[in-house]
Amino acid sequence: QVRLADSGGGLVQAGGSLRLSCAASGRTFSRDTMGWFRQAPGQEREFVAAITWIGGSTNYAASVKGRFTISRSQAKNTVYLQMNSLKPEDTAVYFCAARLGAGLGGQTYDYDYWGQGTQVTVSS
Repeated sequence: QVRLADSGGGLVQAGGSLRLSCAASGRTFSRDTMGWFRQAPGQEREFVAAITWIGGSTNYAASVKGRFTISRSQAKNTVYLQMNSLKPEDTAVYFCAARLGAGLGGQTYDYDYWGQGTQVTVSS
């Protein structure tokens, strides 16, 4: 059974940085994709970034491109989201997700497993 444990959220001032982590277990990932999504109160869950395990190809939402960086450690079976230049509008619960198979799509239905979420709050 695949399990995703996301962590690293917290409270940060605008302009600050945070790094989220997602530790995956229960599967040896190969031709799969990992993603990060976020959900603010009263809003739908939205795509943030995705990365392929093999090759490390990435895809970003326009709203975070140039500020956020997704990466992975195959040795640790962990995916990271480095978030810089944070803005109050980045405040949300951030979810790690795993897609069994290739593809850098940004739709929630493309992903098969989800973490429990970690809260990120950016104060102005």
